[in-house]
Amino acid sequence: MASERSTMHSLYSRISNLIRLLIICASLFINHGFAGKMKIVEEPNTFGLNNPFMAQGNRLQPRVTPSPVSGPAHLHRLAGKCFSLTEATYKYELCPFHNVTQHEQSFRWNAYSGILGIWQEWEIANNTFTGMWMRDGDACGTRNRETKVILVCSTSSKLAQVSEPSTCVYSLTLETPLVCHPHSLLVYPTLNEKLQTEWDEAEQARYEGLITEQGYNNLLRDVFEDAGLLKSTKVKAKIPEVAADSEKHDSLQKCTQDYQNQREEIERLRTLLTQHNIPFDSEPNEAKGTVNSTVKDQRLRGDNGLIDLQ
Repeated sequence: MASERSTMHSLYSRISNLIRLLIICASLFINHGFAGKMKIVEEPNTFGLNNPFMAQGNRLQPRVTPSPVSGPAHLHRLAGKCFSLTEATYKYELCPFHNVTQHEQSFRWNAYSGILGIWQEWEIANNTFTGMWMRDGDACGTRNRETKVILVCSTSSKLAQVSEPSTCVYSLTLETPLVCHPHSLLVYPTLNEKLQTEWDEAEQARYEGLITEQGYNNLLRDVFEDAGLLKSTKVKAKIPEVAADSEKHDSLQKCTQDYQNQREEIERLRTLLTQHNIPFDSEPNEAKGTVNSTVKDQRLRGDNGLIDLQ
């Protein structure tokens, strides 16, 4: 009897251990199955920043807005157009009068896509437009990326060459038939009559030795800035406020107030003269709004006559 009880107890113990083992195995299987479907970090679904189905605005964040379109009128046709060139694993895209971008042609999750420069100003030398400067691009160490676009004559418009002459500074060559005419990049014809006159006067002053070469260059820069060809470096001075006693009236209310103050001052002076028994003749002057007084007796009451007022 005792032997049977011992056998049953041993059987129940084995069954219990087996059940526990089954439960543990089932738990591990379930957890492993769910763990295979769990995403701790969401994987990018764009295959990197180069996905053409992803809006450009979501990838690139410009630092500044482009400057207005300027320069030769025939080059304004390039505004709104873009030209691309692929070299190695990078695609460069130039949009004249807008920006320059670079896109890594890779499906890596962190593929590079950035701005190499935003349209700012022209480069001018010897009365000629020598390049377009795209500045304030993405950060590159302690500075921002910038690009110079050189325009050369060709039978068709295309982005022909890209290089990086120095760190973070790029050079792009845009071929276009729009610059094939010998005068197509001259600066003087693009200016209005007033600015052309200012340039002529600066030339004459330099010829006569009235200004130095540096002074001449400064005058030319002012002309180019006023024409919108160069980004202005002038500091706008704050116009000081008009003093309270100024003769200039900037509003009807202030003019009325000043007039009232003058009348009160005239009355005060008349009272003062009356108190000292100084007769006077007054005739209103409508033009100036003042009173002319002729003092008959130039001595104040109590004057001993030693001081003769003139």
